[in-house]
Amino acid sequence: MSDAVVTPLIGISTYREQARWGVWDELADVLPATYARSVERAGGVPVLLPPGPAAAASAVVARLDGLLISGGADVDPSRYDAEPHARTAAWREDRDAWELALLDAAPADLPVLGICRGMQVMAVHAGGTLEQHVPDIVGSSRHSPGGAAFGEVDVDVLAGTRLAAAIGDTGAVRCHHHQAVVDHPGFVPAARAADGTLEAMEHPGHRFRLAVQWHPETREDAGLFRALVAAAVRGGD
Repeated sequence: MSDAVVTPLIGISTYREQARWGVWDELADVLPATYARSVERAGGVPVLLPPGPAAAASAVVARLDGLLISGGADVDPSRYDAEPHARTAAWREDRDAWELALLDAAPADLPVLGICRGMQVMAVHAGGTLEQHVPDIVGSSRHSPGGAAFGEVDVDVLAGTRLAAAIGDTGAVRCHHHQAVVDHPGFVPAARAADGTLEAMEHPGHRFRLAVQWHPETREDAGLFRALVAAAVRGGD
């Protein structure tokens, strides 16, 4: 038996946006560093996965020990057979296609964590639907106050879930989402806000397939990332 320390590779999907740095102003593959740092603190090696051809997804996933679908823009409503709401905008067709292809290629034993948009992509991939503007339902913008501000939302985590094992049963989280998951075939609820908004889900048919609507990468508590990395290490046994 080898005593070598297993350091899992965790793929993280990224944005592709017009960006400025130094003297440059051009299309770039970007992601807030908090995602990679959270994976590193949890003991994994982050590998950034910018939007690419769907045909390459299987080859990419085969080299990973875990997959993280990150936050970002709205999902194209046509992906779940809906017309766009007036507040649904700026979806990225290349990113939608790439992340859905990654999920298509991910085997049941590959640990997958979705964050914010990532949860919505995972639900749509499973055949689910989204609420396109949460304030229409809950009557407030507390889940996404606007601009770069995060909403502080209390969530109740369902007992006995993988999520509860990772972070406990309740607490305040930082949200930045104006959309939410409505239907989620195959997944079960794992946490809700007091206003009823689904804030987390997990798939009992997979070893680790979990998604949260909030942004754990913006806090020092790395419980979710530790759980992802631990599952990725076990997958390599």
